[in-house]
Parts: sequence; structure tokens; C-alpha cells
Amino acid sequence: MNRTRMTRSRTGAVLAFTAVALAALVLPAAVAEVPAPLPKPDGKPADMSKPVQVYILMGQSNMVGMGRIVGGEGSLENAVKNKGKYSYLVDDAGNWIERKDVRFVRYMSGKGPLNNEWMGIKGGTIGPEYGIGHVVGNAVDAPVMILKVCIGNRALGWDLLPPGSEGFEFTDSQGVTWVHPGYKGSPERWKKGEEPKPIGWYAGLQYDSDVADAKKALADLGTHYPGATKYEVAGFFFWQGERDAGTEAHASRYEQNLVAFIKSLRKDFNAPNAKFVLATMGEATKGRTDNTGKVLDAHLAVDGTSGKHPEFKGNVATVYTNPMAQGGSGNGHYGGNAEVYMDVGEAMGRAMAELLKK
Repeated sequence: MNRTRMTRSRTGAVLAFTAVALAALVLPAAVAEVPAPLPKPDGKPADMSKPVQVYILMGQSNMVGMGRIVGGEGSLENAVKNKGKYSYLVDDAGNWIERKDVRFVRYMSGKGPLNNEWMGIKGGTIGPEYGIGHVVGNAVDAPVMILKVCIGNRALGWDLLPPGSEGFEFTDSQGVTWVHPGYKGSPERWKKGEEPKPIGWYAGLQYDSDVADAKKALADLGTHYPGATKYEVAGFFFWQGERDAGTEAHASRYEQNLVAFIKSLRKDFNAPNAKFVLATMGEATKGRTDNTGKVLDAHLAVDGTSGKHPEFKGNVATVYTNPMAQGGSGNGHYGGNAEVYMDVGEAMGRAMAELLKK
């Protein structure tokens, strides 16, 4: 073969390889501006030629959802039908809308699916998933799955402790030094110098359970999103902190644990570019120096705009929820006020949409 023919052959091979490589690439979903107020869903199914964009929701009881749907003041029914809020949740006749391009799936500690349906108001209570789902559904030009895996009363410093976390010692305000275990250690703590007595729970057990639940749902994708054959874990949402704010040691380690939590989730789901949005506790106000203030400081520190963790710039956002809490607290589940859950959900969804555009 002469040099000219060899060059042409190599060029053809390169072009053929490039074409195959490009065909194998999954182009990112287009992200649109999210209007305010949100429009009603158009009733159309998603473009199933695109991978399902999966958003995993984790946390504790307020992520589980305690907002009342039915009732008087503070209920979702009252907010929509009497106050004219969140009109995108109902059709022109006032009936709850079922959205055909956003799927809502929920597991809890190995039980589920507790929800496996097109997104629409059902049951007795809501969490932030409806605000999140409708905002993200408007922003993303692809099928969307909201996958919630969480249960109440769980600490990031104990139940949700991510793999690889190391144990530590902490001397409390009473002068007592406690030993806290690393990942898979047990019990939650013991006095220094005493022999630990393991219990039927270990550090990180809830993390392992929640991750396993999410992977179980995704392994059976077609059951959880009819017609889907491929997916991408595009983001995580996290609303948690009350349990850690109740313990000096957990509050002192919250930022360190939160950084590890974000990195660990991205690794476990093979999603290094997945965005991460978290919400603060509604009762937490800037300037507090108690345990609640320490958890808030940690929440704010991981926001990509803070500059404290440069690796999170453009891919982690924190939503400060105190202005939306209507005077309620996370430990009190905001009095069951559905407006708080909707407002926080919308804000988290919009924060995610901004990250996705970057």
C-alpha cells in the first residue's frame, strides 16, 4: 500500500471510530429556564429516547414528608383551592393533576416501592418532592424520576455515616470523653476507657439501606419508569440535620461528614458529575452558635459559592429555608404546614435547575 492509500485508510478508520464513539455518547438533557409561577403540566409523556434523569432524595422525617394534604389552614388543599397557590397541581376543574413525564418512586428501609406512580397528589401527607418534581420536570427536557429513600430520626454522624468514615473522641461540655465509632462500628458511643458493647445497629447502616433501596429500584428500571431502558443519576437532594443538632459531637463533625457523604454518594452511584442540593433546617438562623448553628454553618459551608470547598463550585447548592419556615421548626415538622414543604421543594428544585445549567 502506498503512503497516500495508507493515509486514507487510517483517516477512514479514525472517522469510523469517531462516529461509533459519538453514537455511544449520551448527550446531557437540555435545561430550560423555569418560569414563575410554574405552568400547569401539558399532559404529554416524556421523550423516551432520552435516558431517565434520576434525582435521589435522602434525609430524615421532613424529607419523608409531614405536610397535610387535607384540612384547613396549613393544608395543601387550603393553599391551592382557597389561596390560589401552587395552581400547577390542579387542572381547570380543580382536580389534582397527574404528571406524565415525572415518575415518583419511594422506598423506606428495605420496604417498597411504597410509591411507584406518575407524580400527582395522593395519600395524607407530602414532602418537598412535589415542588422539586414539578420544577425539575419543567427544567429538564427528558424523563424525570424522583426517587425518595429515607426514614425519620436519622443522624448523619451515626445512621447515615458514609463508608470510610473514621472514629473519633469527643469531650463534651460536662468534661466526659466519649469514643464515637467509624463506619460499621457499634454502639453509637461509649465512654473512653470502657469496653464497647455493640448493639443491633452500626454506624452507616441507614446509609447502606438507603443506597441499596435506590439501587434496587434502578436495577428494575422498567417497573419504576414504564418504557425506560436507560437512566442517569443526575442529582441528589438532602434535607436533614435535626438529629445531629441534638448531639454536641455530631454537630461538631457535621461539615466533615457532609463532605464525605456527598463524595460517597457520587462514587456509589457512579455519578461523579451529579449535582447536589441540600436544604437547611427552618429554625436555623445565621449567627447562632449552638449545635443548630453549627449544623447550619456546615450546610452553608458546602455550598459551592462559599469558597470553602472549591471542588463543590458549580455542583453543590444550599437552600436557606428559614424565610420559608413560617416560624416552624424541623423537630416540630413545621406544624404539618404543607406550604412549607411546597416552598422548600420549589426552592430546592430551582437551585438544582441552576446547577444543571452550569
